[in-house]
Amino acid sequence: MGMDDVAKTGAARGRVVMLVDNGVKGDSRVQKSARSAAEAGWDVVLLGRTLGRKPEEWAEGDARVRLLPMPPSRKLSQRARGWLKRRVSRLKGSPQAAAPARPATPAAQAPAAPAAAPRPTGGARATVQRTRRDAKRGWDRLCLVVLSGVLGDRAWRRLDPQLWHFERVYGPVIDSLRPDLIHANDFRMLGVGARAAARARAAGRQVKLVWDAHEFLPGINPWMDNPRWHPAQLAHERTYAPHADAVVTVSEGLAELLQREHKLPHLPEVVLNAPGGDEDEAAAEAPGGLRELCGIDATAPVAVYSGAAAPQRGLGIMVEALPQLPGTHAVFVVPKPDAPYLRQLKERARELGVADRVHALPYVHHQQVVRFLAGADVGVIPILHFPNHEIALITKFFEYSHARLPLVVSDVRMMAETTRSTGQGEVFRAEDLADYVRALRAVLADPQRYQAAYDKPGLLENWTWQAQARVLDGVYTRLLPASPAARN
Repeated sequence: MGMDDVAKTGAARGRVVMLVDNGVKGDSRVQKSARSAAEAGWDVVLLGRTLGRKPEEWAEGDARVRLLPMPPSRKLSQRARGWLKRRVSRLKGSPQAAAPARPATPAAQAPAAPAAAPRPTGGARATVQRTRRDAKRGWDRLCLVVLSGVLGDRAWRRLDPQLWHFERVYGPVIDSLRPDLIHANDFRMLGVGARAAARARAAGRQVKLVWDAHEFLPGINPWMDNPRWHPAQLAHERTYAPHADAVVTVSEGLAELLQREHKLPHLPEVVLNAPGGDEDEAAAEAPGGLRELCGIDATAPVAVYSGAAAPQRGLGIMVEALPQLPGTHAVFVVPKPDAPYLRQLKERARELGVADRVHALPYVHHQQVVRFLAGADVGVIPILHFPNHEIALITKFFEYSHARLPLVVSDVRMMAETTRSTGQGEVFRAEDLADYVRALRAVLADPQRYQAAYDKPGLLENWTWQAQARVLDGVYTRLLPASPAARN
């Protein structure tokens, strides 16, 4: 199906423009939302971004995907510091004017040009780098205090210019698409969607805004090592959350937190990060078996982790445990198998003498995930105690469940409670190596006991994307109950 054909589908129900701040392909929730909305009759365009300089375009089912060029710019992160430094300089006067006059040197006594200072090496270079980093952080902290004190929540644009950069890239494209509904995924797209809706309303068109909140922003581990970043995101979210016509999110716990944090008039609808049903999975061919790609024979025990790789995910415990689990393999299915954190895990495996039992594989398409993961024996979720980790059943929880894998999960609240109530796995104390080894040994010793939990009527059926897509379609239909007027 060509792009022109895709554009014609679902026009009678209205045009939906979905926004996401990534490259789409690794974001299964966004891909499934676009695909299912298009299947339900909406004309869907999904806008993401690419770090390259050329736009990209493809079809996700009957939805169109467009990636907008947005190369990274170091200048953006420097703007807030530069703004403050210029104003401080104006208050002090120019450095040249403030400096004492230098006495003239007679020509006959003019000194020779000084020798070039030696470049710092080794420890000296590290000291210089630390000094520069500390100086930048000092300016960043001062900038945060001054701007927040003067501008309040409006300071987000100065504190993180990247947020306004999204507006410059996405805004004109959204306007040209003339949407009836804007679906803004996560916190950075919320403002972009709200401003686009406001522009459309000012021009006489009624546009609805759905905010899809993927996580509780006050509880996240900040993505950037910059004291300005997290306060900027919080101020930005507080500014635009009241503009959403409807809010959806990933769990009941997060829905309650969002309503309380932003004083929302209605409790957000819950759309779980569940995989597709058996029909979709059966139709998708995996790129090869998990064991085959790693060179693991059919009898060796395999513990798998699938998802983002970062220290707060607690993945190190899977490597540390291997010396106590002879013959067991740890497989990480991650966005970038050669990322620095994965290299650290592999280096640690070499130190422990278990390098041949640690493997890293790239993501597969979201419709292939369940079948791919089924090649393992145990699904592991070792995440650490952060506020966002306590309140949701995350995507991999459902993917492991549909793969009928026994689970080993850390004692973060929601997943621990669910795992214990269903009997589908074992819970261990986060970061407790001995307790992790106990839990893994338990499920490997009697996997059928835990797999039997999946035979409970309705359990897996309720954890499918098909069930979640009906919730999302209900939100759209409530906001746009009638067919939109014909566009000019």
